[in-house]
Amino acid sequence: MWNDHVSPVPAAPPVAPPEHTGKRPGWPEIAVAAVAYVVLVVAGIALIVSIPDEHAVARGIVSYVVSALAGLGAFGMAFVVRLRDPGAFGLRRVSGKWLLVGAGLGLGAFVLNIAVSAVYARLSGDTGNPQGDYRAAAGGGAFAFVLTLLCGAVATPLGEELAFRGVLAGALGRYGSWASVLGSSAVFALAHGLNVILPIAFVVGTASSLLLRKTGSVWPGVCVHAANNGLSVILPALAALAAR
Repeated sequence: MWNDHVSPVPAAPPVAPPEHTGKRPGWPEIAVAAVAYVVLVVAGIALIVSIPDEHAVARGIVSYVVSALAGLGAFGMAFVVRLRDPGAFGLRRVSGKWLLVGAGLGLGAFVLNIAVSAVYARLSGDTGNPQGDYRAAAGGGAFAFVLTLLCGAVATPLGEELAFRGVLAGALGRYGSWASVLGSSAVFALAHGLNVILPIAFVVGTASSLLLRKTGSVWPGVCVHAANNGLSVILPALAALAAR
């Protein structure tokens, strides 16, 4: 005779969110990345200021290259300290849905940037553009445009996201969401200087950090960054083309 009594199936243990699984960077990685980033940025600034004003196109391209190399160099140094595991720094596959969400947030950040810049100029009377060299590079012809797009909308987002999200936000994640999101975003914003770019950098950093917390991957944040930077390259290029 069959036993009609069926033993209950044990419930599966709860699955930890992606940001809490596996290894993560810590203070040794933060320290090494910070030193590498500062050294590379200081060396890059020394090179940038040596480029005369009449070569603003070259200076803009070099500025993007410096940003990219500083982020990639900082990440590379942090990577070899202890973990040497790409997944520990958020280099994980993620669904296309989250990449699209990241791109959409990047578009929103770019629109917000326009509004903030307009309000700042109206209130302060300061119509200068701290990223004028980037605009000059974007509108400096076909070859300069391609280089600017590759360096500004691909290499720089990848390098900075790996450094500020993969290393910094990932390491601060052990202290909770507030430390991870706000702490890394504040450092990221300050790294862009005390100017009108700071609030937008904070918004981009916050969006990218929240997506990292949600998905465990840096790729959605790269899309946020790439969309924002890409529009900052494409629209000045179109404006320069229309003015010819």
